[in-house]
Amino acid sequence: MSWSEWQKFPDPRKGEYLSAPFGYGVYQLKNHKTNEFVLFGYGKNCAFRMSSLLPKPYGQGTRKNEVKREYILQNIDDIFYRTIAFVSESEAKDYERQVKLEQSYIYKT
Repeated sequence: MSWSEWQKFPDPRKGEYLSAPFGYGVYQLKNHKTNEFVLFGYGKNCAFRMSSLLPKPYGQGTRKNEVKREYILQNIDDIFYRTIAFVSESEAKDYERQVKLEQSYIYKT
């Protein structure tokens, strides 16, 4: 298994698409303008989990960190992401822990 290529984070206001694992996966976001890693995470349905990275009405789910969601929306033209798929939750969680240690992030969770 390996990371996908970096892709521009989709802007739902423009009808853009998200390409992410439908099942277990880990994601990483980076601000290419500042060259900073923004955040990371895993999801049982990675595509759905990533859809919660934007504030309502654009994002889904119950993510409660509005500051993080607003940051992504305000910087959406500079936000890029990559994903990696896994076949089990334990593999995804283990890899997420590894990703957390490898980089410094603006938002650590």
